[in-house]
Amino acid sequence: MAMAMSSVVQRGTVSARGVGRRGAQGCAADLSTGERRAEARGAKGRKTRTPSGAPWSWMSAAASAPGRTSLALSASKAISDEVMVDQAPKTLLRSGDGSMRKKFEDNIRKGQDDICRAISELDGKEFHEDNWTREDGGGGISRVLSDGNVFEKAGVNVSVVYGSMPVEAYRAATGQADKVSGGEGRVPFFATGISSVMHPRNPFAPTMHFNYRYFETDPWNGLPAQWWFGGGTDITPSYVFEEDMHHFHKTYKDVCDKHDKAFYPKFKKWCDEYFLIKHRKETRGLGGIFFDDLNDRDPDTIYAFSKDCLGKVVDSYVPLVAKHKDDPFTQENKDWQQLRRGRYVEFNLVYDRGTTFGLKTGGRIESILMSLPLTARWEYDHEPEPGSREAELLKYTRNAREWV
Repeated sequence: MAMAMSSVVQRGTVSARGVGRRGAQGCAADLSTGERRAEARGAKGRKTRTPSGAPWSWMSAAASAPGRTSLALSASKAISDEVMVDQAPKTLLRSGDGSMRKKFEDNIRKGQDDICRAISELDGKEFHEDNWTREDGGGGISRVLSDGNVFEKAGVNVSVVYGSMPVEAYRAATGQADKVSGGEGRVPFFATGISSVMHPRNPFAPTMHFNYRYFETDPWNGLPAQWWFGGGTDITPSYVFEEDMHHFHKTYKDVCDKHDKAFYPKFKKWCDEYFLIKHRKETRGLGGIFFDDLNDRDPDTIYAFSKDCLGKVVDSYVPLVAKHKDDPFTQENKDWQQLRRGRYVEFNLVYDRGTTFGLKTGGRIESILMSLPLTARWEYDHEPEPGSREAELLKYTRNAREWV
């Protein structure tokens, strides 16, 4: 009889047990980082690891645009050490920072409050919060809800970062490869953003991810300052409900159309391409919108678009979870959800530029890996039955379709 080995790794303990599983070999791994103990977080004022901050996919601006050069970033001491604090200051910015930095920080902190409030009201459990600052400016706020009534894990992170990047990163990030000479020194940059992932318990309720960010470089080597916006919201169901996908995509198409009717088809296609798990030849989920390096018009105009996108997270997603959170399901439904979460893990650890950059820079692991689900599963050579609802999902991850 084939056996499935289930391994649970949490808070330093490991257990294994053999479980029969439909004649296939499988492995379920608990990927939880566990609750952060007070002593691990450090007392107020205690320095800890050099963090990447929560939404390090800001740095995907250096590599994510089509045609951009891939980078092997070496960013030791790219940012200063974090200092854990009991409460986040009113602003994480340096005194005298420009108006766009202030507007963007104000908006993402309001977004964090609004989204966490909506998720807590649905779940019935509050978020745990960690706050940190840095001696030379910046900091972050991480909020995580684990083992809730509706959500196995939900997190919303905000960060403000002042740092420096290698010259080769600047060349790729700004498209100035033909204008930047020399390879000495580091280019000062500023980045701020909000990043989130929601993993519900019920396999019929979809996972959702969003990230919105703003990036600047200081004048350097005779070149002017550079700036751009990036972000997006995407959805990852385990089962396809056509009306749910229509609702989600229609919400973001309406936002895009309000600003530029070319946005939705362009950013929807970009999302499908970015979230491709290349070794599986399937997408992580069923898309949404994704954009990066956006600086082709007035910054206030792009900021308004980014603000509207963030403002629609709750409307696009929370009704779908409320609709399905109490749906009856079988163990087979749950196993399929766990397999799809395995795909989520594969993308985030292998391809997601924000995750890989944060890990390479010795970042704050709790924030970087916040996106991973509490549990996931892998089975050897698993393929769903033809004509099944599971096979229907795979069809759309292997051949992206239009939902509106």
